[in-house]
Amino acid sequence: MTMVEGDVSAQELVAGRYRLLEVIHRETNQVCWYGEDVAAERPRLLTQIGLPAGAGPESAGRIAARVMRTAETMGLLRPGRIATVVDAVVGEGVLWTVTEWIDGTPLGELLATEGPFNYVRAARIGVDVLDVLEAAHAEGITHGELNPGQVFVRDHGGVVVTGFGLAGATLAPRITAPSYASPEQARDERIGPAADLWALGAMLYAMVEGRAPFRDRGRVEATLRSVDRLPPRAPLRAGPLTQAVQGLLRKDSRERLTRPVVREALARAMSEDPGTVAPPLPGPRLRGVYAAAREAGRNWSRRTMAVGTTLPVVTVTVAVLAVTHQLPGTGSSGSAAAAGTKEPPAASATASVSAGATGTGTGTPPPASPSAPADALPSGFRRYTAPEGFSVALPAGWERRRTIRAPDGAYRVLFGASGDARALAVTYSERVGPDPVEVWREDVEPDLRRQGGYVRIGDIRATTYQGHRAADMEWLSGSGEDRVHTFGRGFLLGGGRGFSLRWTTPADVFAKAANKQALTVFLDTFRPARV
Repeated sequence: MTMVEGDVSAQELVAGRYRLLEVIHRETNQVCWYGEDVAAERPRLLTQIGLPAGAGPESAGRIAARVMRTAETMGLLRPGRIATVVDAVVGEGVLWTVTEWIDGTPLGELLATEGPFNYVRAARIGVDVLDVLEAAHAEGITHGELNPGQVFVRDHGGVVVTGFGLAGATLAPRITAPSYASPEQARDERIGPAADLWALGAMLYAMVEGRAPFRDRGRVEATLRSVDRLPPRAPLRAGPLTQAVQGLLRKDSRERLTRPVVREALARAMSEDPGTVAPPLPGPRLRGVYAAAREAGRNWSRRTMAVGTTLPVVTVTVAVLAVTHQLPGTGSSGSAAAAGTKEPPAASATASVSAGATGTGTGTPPPASPSAPADALPSGFRRYTAPEGFSVALPAGWERRRTIRAPDGAYRVLFGASGDARALAVTYSERVGPDPVEVWREDVEPDLRRQGGYVRIGDIRATTYQGHRAADMEWLSGSGEDRVHTFGRGFLLGGGRGFSLRWTTPADVFAKAANKQALTVFLDTFRPARV
């Protein structure tokens, strides 16, 4: 591992080597980016952390060295469970840690898009985190910054923990996630392993309740005061985890449950039937805010390839997932049609629907069928209603796989299911250009041309969709077994708002009847609520 110094900027290469591509998680004083090591051509996770005011180069260098040293020690103790730090960059009052890319999703993002969890799932994640904490505490290492943004849940089970060695490096005690700070941290007292156990209890609480035990009050100081002085909100959905959660969230660190007691409680919860849990209470879920920084170029395929190491079927969609799109704030019109998939797809479905073959590659646009009743779904499909404001019929087994958000309300949701290389991406934006044809031609196609093997099929076709102005485009990208075929439809809602739908399959099966029919179902049943 190496450590370097250098000025950093989100618009430039960090340390002259790392390209920032997308924000995947944001906290008060910490931002996690998906990026690429342009020298090694490898995907990387870069974490940007503000250093204490007045920290000079020598002090910043010591902080960076400590992060790397601690991460290396933990990596030897729990290989595969600790993010491998490959570099640390300091400069301009900022610390960047660079780790190998993690094939998982931040727990905070999962809670925002899927939570609350049942207590069995929460207990499983809790056991994995506890394993890491036990190894650290046995070596006298306290994490001190543990929160849902530091825990990545792998796509096929297990967790990877980041952030070891950061305690004390931030601008204030636990400023990255004050809602998960322990009372002793809120008082700026010396901390030990008990602080990590408090954080574990707070994360268990958040997983089953869908919210942190202490409300974020907008200002760090106010939130920390509530952690120190107020009792945590009583858990309502924790089931057999209730006593463990309450025992970990005791204000006096000496009274908190020990690791063996916690492990026993988690094991007991995993052995019980989650079906006995009372149904979730009504109310809004916690919503995360994720910026989607876009930079035109060839490098999105690196992320797809990295995730594809655990999802072999993803390799056939590398080319289309490599497309880089610009969302609002990145120098483009930020159109809905311009934003599409970059996440690993997976889906399996067959559908039996009425005639109306789509996406034949002949230049004939698929038929728009806005009159299909919302409840008249083909066999094998179910309607999915997204909290963001749309619904669509999905094949059996499909689920929401990834979500990316921008601060101004733009988002992209990817649907799929393990076992198939097809994917549907739904993108919404509030800064769409006035001509849907020009959106594809001016905002999307220039980036597509920089991808390997890009070939547009026919013309960009103006059409009407559910009474709205729309445009369709089809293209091929990639090569060999990675060759894929994508159909995209973008349409305008007025007031700068718009959606796009993208359907991607391996190129050699795009024209199969089942895939044509699936696309027809998507187009027939998609319903925007924002009209």
